[in-house]
Amino acid sequence: AQAGFASLGSQPPTTRQSYRNRVNNQILPALGELRLRELTTGTVDRFLKTVTKCSGPAMAKMTRSVLSGMCGLAARHDAIDRNPVRDAQVINHPRKATPKSLTVNEVRQLRALMTYDDKAVERDLPEFVSFMLATGLRIGEASAVTWAAVDLDADRVEVRGTVVRLTGQGLVLMATTKTSAGMRMLALPSWCVQMLRARAARRGAHNIEDPIFPALKRGLRDPSNTQADLRDSLAWCGLDWVTSHVFRKTTATLLDNAGLSARAIADQLGHAQPSITQDVYMGRKIASPEATLALEQFD
Repeated sequence: AQAGFASLGSQPPTTRQSYRNRVNNQILPALGELRLRELTTGTVDRFLKTVTKCSGPAMAKMTRSVLSGMCGLAARHDAIDRNPVRDAQVINHPRKATPKSLTVNEVRQLRALMTYDDKAVERDLPEFVSFMLATGLRIGEASAVTWAAVDLDADRVEVRGTVVRLTGQGLVLMATTKTSAGMRMLALPSWCVQMLRARAARRGAHNIEDPIFPALKRGLRDPSNTQADLRDSLAWCGLDWVTSHVFRKTTATLLDNAGLSARAIADQLGHAQPSITQDVYMGRKIASPEATLALEQFD
């Protein structure tokens, strides 16, 4: 396993951590006592079916990938004569339901309702959610935006990284995003610029490297905690089916309805391939200015 991780040096720390978690939490507890010659395709197949049943197909698929990499390394060093994972049954994801999105009126109502939720206000969620809707950013990306990344005179924000929690390190602002296409410059609708100007005025003097939406005790906002806080507030608003993924879907749907191309919407969301945007949500580093006009409707 350790030798296998040595070959992951080029992978993001979050990927390496996810792979290590699969080894520690799934592979070693179930297969760690086996000798290599005992690791047959049938054994692997039964193991992956158990992971699928207990943890779901997504977890099983990643576990299979990690185990295959480990066995492939062993085969290349002649420790085993073949990779037993290759012939195991392929793990199929059930067809996902098309993500729902909010209408423009629902967005306006949500933004207003959240300002009446005392807990949401205390947790600084109303403006954070508004910013996510104005940009289509993921929670980790929105949490990572610093004042230095925003040009309020030019009405734009630069996405420079994401906030993640790494084992042994805590919260880290990584100078990278989920994909290389995630490093992008976005235009901001005027209502979002006004909101950020008011926010800056309330804070007074601040370090430009401070996050715009910090944790309550300053420092980086934890994306996982924010997800939990969002669930509480959305339930309070009567929208417990809504998630941060729905926010991105909503932004993409609005831009699609406004006639923007899949490429332009992919640029807004930080997708490397427009096909992902088309398949799930409905290159160039600067999003189309038409996106800003469309997003003005949320105000």
